[in-house]
Amino acid sequence: MGGSTEKELEERYEFARTLARQVGLEAVHYWNENGPQGLGTQTKGLQDFVTVADKAAEDTIRSELARMFPGDGFVGEETGGTPGSAGYWVVDPIDGTANYTRGLRHWGVSIAYVEDGKTQLGILHDSPTDRLYHARLGHGSFRDDQPIIVAPTTDPHAAMGILGASRRIPIENYLNQIKSLYDAGIEHRKIGSAAIGIVRVAEGVADFYYEGHLNCWDALAAVLIAEEAGGISHVPPMDEFITSGGEVFCTTPALNSIVFDLLSANQSVPS
Repeated sequence: MGGSTEKELEERYEFARTLARQVGLEAVHYWNENGPQGLGTQTKGLQDFVTVADKAAEDTIRSELARMFPGDGFVGEETGGTPGSAGYWVVDPIDGTANYTRGLRHWGVSIAYVEDGKTQLGILHDSPTDRLYHARLGHGSFRDDQPIIVAPTTDPHAAMGILGASRRIPIENYLNQIKSLYDAGIEHRKIGSAAIGIVRVAEGVADFYYEGHLNCWDALAAVLIAEEAGGISHVPPMDEFITSGGEVFCTTPALNSIVFDLLSANQSVPS
């Protein structure tokens, strides 16, 4: 691998884990101090929100990473940026902002590091529970200091997954996917945070996560965590994912074919 040495990757890994937890706990504190009416919530689009906490979190992450690793590129949900020619960070300061604004406990801070066309580091702070999920490519996945693995589920009739619904995809797709799962005897939930949903697969709580379209910052960190926990993923090629986003599916190996076929059969190209 060109670029970073093992030591340099480990330094990034350690720093990003500490930073994700710091920023996540600051966002929790901000909500506790201000409540849902004092978050300075603004609307970016239909059911698409940003708060003062989102902006402050991304500003902190961006400035701290630039201070420690000035040669790295940066792509963030709120402030944009460019990958650059070397390694770069992909950040969602609060994945699940709509949940955060309402006090629903499914949101977190997502930080990924990409180099050589691969996600090398994935960190997700499940902030309401103060649990840190993290993985380094080729080194396994962890919840805090404990290794995690995907569920051993093999029977679709015992499976439970999580679906996301993107407004970039026709609603008919989502409704048809629900019916396909129902007809196959497979349970599902919708929780409003792709990153949290995907790490639920990584730790064996859910058996799959699917969404017809996600941006790269929603999923890159969590997908690596799921893969390093033994999961299977279907995501766009990195260059395409960074620029345009796309379809994301993560699952246990035994359910990969049957569930992906059911869901992708009802998928169409984003408008």
